[in-house]
Amino acid sequence: MNNKKNDTNIPSELPLLAVRDVVIFTDMILPLFIGRDASVAAVEAAQENDKLVLIVTQKDPAKDEPGPADVYQVGTVAMVMRQLRMPDGRLKVLVQGLAKARVIAMTASDPYIRALVEPLAEPATPTSSVELEAMMRNVREQSQKILSLKEILSEEVAAILDNIDDPGRLADMVASNLRIKVEMAQKVLETEDPLERLRLVNSVLAQELKVATMQAKLDSEAREEMDKSQREYYLREQLRAIKRELGEEGAKDDELADYREKIKKAHLPKEVSAEALKQLARMEWTHPDAAESSLIRTYLDWILDLPWSVSTRDHLDLAEAKKVLDTDHYNLEKVKDRILEYLAVRKLHKKQKGPIICFAGPPGVGKTSLGQSIAKAMGRKFVRFSLGGMRDEAEIRGHRRTYIGALPGRIIQGLKTAGANNPVFMLDEVDKIGADFRGDPASALLEVLDPEQNNAFSDHYLNLPFDLSKVMFITTANLLDTIPQALEDRMEVIHLSGYTAEEKVEIARRHLIPRLIADHGLKSEEMTFADAAVKKIIASYTQEAGLRGLDKKLATVCRKVARRVAEGKNGPWRITPASLHKYLGPPEILPEPERAEGQVGVATGLAWTEFGGELMYIEVRTMPGKGNLTLTGQLGEVMKESAQAAVAYARSYAAELGLGYDFYENIDIHIHVPAGAVPKEGPSAGVSLMAALISALTSRPVPKDMAMTGEITLRGQIMPIGGLKEKSLAALRAGIKKVIIPRQNLKDLEDIPQQIRHKMEFIDVDEIGQFLNIVFGSAKPAVRRRNARPKMRPAAPRGRRIPGKTRRPAEAGL
Repeated sequence: MNNKKNDTNIPSELPLLAVRDVVIFTDMILPLFIGRDASVAAVEAAQENDKLVLIVTQKDPAKDEPGPADVYQVGTVAMVMRQLRMPDGRLKVLVQGLAKARVIAMTASDPYIRALVEPLAEPATPTSSVELEAMMRNVREQSQKILSLKEILSEEVAAILDNIDDPGRLADMVASNLRIKVEMAQKVLETEDPLERLRLVNSVLAQELKVATMQAKLDSEAREEMDKSQREYYLREQLRAIKRELGEEGAKDDELADYREKIKKAHLPKEVSAEALKQLARMEWTHPDAAESSLIRTYLDWILDLPWSVSTRDHLDLAEAKKVLDTDHYNLEKVKDRILEYLAVRKLHKKQKGPIICFAGPPGVGKTSLGQSIAKAMGRKFVRFSLGGMRDEAEIRGHRRTYIGALPGRIIQGLKTAGANNPVFMLDEVDKIGADFRGDPASALLEVLDPEQNNAFSDHYLNLPFDLSKVMFITTANLLDTIPQALEDRMEVIHLSGYTAEEKVEIARRHLIPRLIADHGLKSEEMTFADAAVKKIIASYTQEAGLRGLDKKLATVCRKVARRVAEGKNGPWRITPASLHKYLGPPEILPEPERAEGQVGVATGLAWTEFGGELMYIEVRTMPGKGNLTLTGQLGEVMKESAQAAVAYARSYAAELGLGYDFYENIDIHIHVPAGAVPKEGPSAGVSLMAALISALTSRPVPKDMAMTGEITLRGQIMPIGGLKEKSLAALRAGIKKVIIPRQNLKDLEDIPQQIRHKMEFIDVDEIGQFLNIVFGSAKPAVRRRNARPKMRPAAPRGRRIPGKTRRPAEAGL
């Protein structure tokens, strides 16, 4: 064996030139364009010395200023053979690879990178063997096959490959002329053993040969298909001319005539008709079997199937519409009045634009079924689809026709299904729209739900204006916080709160029970529900604002009765409170333990959730300590700030509360809101936090039959809150009939049904001292004078409760 040595004297330190997307091998001559300042400086430094430079490849070609960690450590020492400066300041250089080298360390980085290098001597050439000879022949043959398939094989290239006897040089020569990935080329460069390097190149050639073979096959098939299509086109044109001379009509001519007649009878808008005729003309000169012909045919079908000028006649009999709404839904007077008002305006103004209404409320209150009833009352078609989880804008606007399988958006599809341009269009779950790289569907809805813009809505597929102003859009949402402000502004929001127990009993008697009995194959005389049994299901087996849980429990009872009927057992079956245990098991919801009197440090607050109102108990305990405040129960930032404001108020009015000026220095305060696993947030817990805190500090209990809601400020004011109706229903479900509310929320009492207001007592307050007077019977803290200890004033006498009215504490007693 003979060792191959490089006679070139390589210095230990060389300028470093980083290149993109190419790996330089030894004996490789390649032109490079140099544009970066550091690279230009490296080439110029090499020219001034021995014209040698170390060329390494970047790991990330997107980096403009690569550092030591951004380049591979093995490169090729090359000689700059020729240099030419371009007009734009770049350099065009011709380099030749001399030897492989490894970077030992970077010695400089400005104005160019210099590196200590270690030349990598080529290992000894292995002794000729059968395996080596077979592998070299295989590499030569595969290289020639690839070049032949790409039609770039010449006799000179074949001669060069045949004359290379060194396996390492053959591997480098083939790798430098293959279009392989940079990572694989770098791996070949870093492999020092010639035989291993040749094996690696052989495996790469095998894969490249498969790709080149398939590419050549595809090119051949495409060329044959093109020749075949052209030949068929000319033959069909000749056949068409012959048929025309003979007076025979072809199938395509019949299809074109049929489309032309449909366009004429469709009464399309002028712009739409012009586009349809234009597409028909294109179809006439397109081969029937071509893909474009199918796309044009589908597009014309969509245009002709849409109800451009087809409308249903509205039922403008207000009495009949009211009868339909009352039959399908119990109560919901506000929603019914809004629909009747719209019909009244339509009766007086025929061109009234369709309203954009949003029903917001907890699940199960009848938002979707209400839309169906509205369509029934107005005599319109009803279309519905859910927006929940939608992330692609094309679901609203459609796909452009350039995409394979393109379709119009869900809006246009719904109108085609309805067959009229004025349906009641329900968009469910508008508060659950998503967004990602495919677009923002909520932004696309801005045009759809804007009466000033949707008269010319343009779907990407149709690319034609469609008038949506006649459509009555109804959206539904559980909560409004997640709806973009711009979208919410375009909608008229109508809040649907939960139902009272009496309302649920009435709805179950009128709607749920008859439907469920029929759905389970039973007859009304075989099974009946006592109202008391329904009330017990509501109180002991469900705890919700809507009706879904009640519907499921009633269905469970019906299934068990249906099984008994199927088994041949005799009825009838009457469901009573005493028999519920046999059908539904033990009660799932246990009432709060009855308290003989209020507890110290515990106050009952009211919270709003997307599922309706709920009770929220605030617990406060004090213990010896150093003035620390602990907040637990997964409280949000707003509730934490409310708790801190309550503590600050108590400290500032310590004397009036009989606590002593330094009471907080010797105790720790712990505020907890059960249940700890549920996150809690909102700006309405201030008064309940204050009541529980003062109760714990003064050892005075909060009345057990009193709930409260409102936010506090450091100045002692009580701020208004939202969701008063839902909170009031939650208090009533829990048997609490006395609720303290902010004075600014008195206007919201009109939204609470009168039968609920008659059962409850609402006490309005606007200041913390007034609030404490009502809760504890103590006077409002007086304004402190400097260096004077204020005194407590006598409590105000309790006012007489007036059913259905709010009560204010007597001002003289404050």
